[in-house]
Amino acid sequence: MGVGMGSEEMFEPATDAGRDGLRAILAWPGEAVVALDFDGTLAPIVADPGAARAHPGVVGALRGLAPVVGAVVVVTGRPAGVAAEFGGFSEVPRLVVLGHYGAERWEGGVVTAPEVHPGVAGVRTALPGMLERVGAPEGTWVEDKGRSVAVHTRRTGAPEEALELLRAPVGELAAEYGLVVEPGRLVLELRPPGVDKGAALTGFLRERGARSVLYAGDDLGDVAAFAAVEELRGQGLAGLLVCAGAVGDAPVRELADRADLVVDGPEGVVELLGALEEALRGR
Repeated sequence: MGVGMGSEEMFEPATDAGRDGLRAILAWPGEAVVALDFDGTLAPIVADPGAARAHPGVVGALRGLAPVVGAVVVVTGRPAGVAAEFGGFSEVPRLVVLGHYGAERWEGGVVTAPEVHPGVAGVRTALPGMLERVGAPEGTWVEDKGRSVAVHTRRTGAPEEALELLRAPVGELAAEYGLVVEPGRLVLELRPPGVDKGAALTGFLRERGARSVLYAGDDLGDVAAFAAVEELRGQGLAGLLVCAGAVGDAPVRELADRADLVVDGPEGVVELLGALEEALRGR
């Protein structure tokens, strides 16, 4: 079973579990949650994270889908308000953003969050000196996310080598201040422990009493969400896991191997959401 335009099935899950997940979403949409990563899934990856914006088709696809499913939620490492702004999500009724891996929540234009972990201020101060001491190459730069701090190597001459050079010292610095390191595409993010997309997604699904979930992601930060869906399947929740992105990309490979369905980046996600809406409205 797949979903598609007209009689053509464009999206067919490759696994039995994925087909069960899609079947449950189509059968009981009011109890289904559509959960999506932001960067690389809804927005193309760009060199400057501040320049990222959702794919032009995202808002329209989400506005069409939101009224016919139980909930739509964006789960991201970005600050919730920033993701909402860059995505244009104020135009999508009932959409929720869980930012900073679930530490922040944007809903109805309002952001709620607990106090910032004190270790973030410590690494913010210590990081520039540490990068200088270990010889971080030119082009390495630090992104201050407020509740976490990220070290990017995408702009260096040899990004993968720079990432490996920094992996151990960044990990040591994070541990010194009671933080953990979340690796991603040419980035090492220092953030508070116990906060990840899996925990955020699980909490939201329980809050909504979900019967099924579609989760789409593209990077190592989404592994925790994939693992959460896999665990929840064992408890009776139906789930469809979608990998967005080129399968040849190293960070995506693990997701692609675990996914029920692989689509071509944000454009593929937009097409999938549109096909799902059409299938639901045609019931």
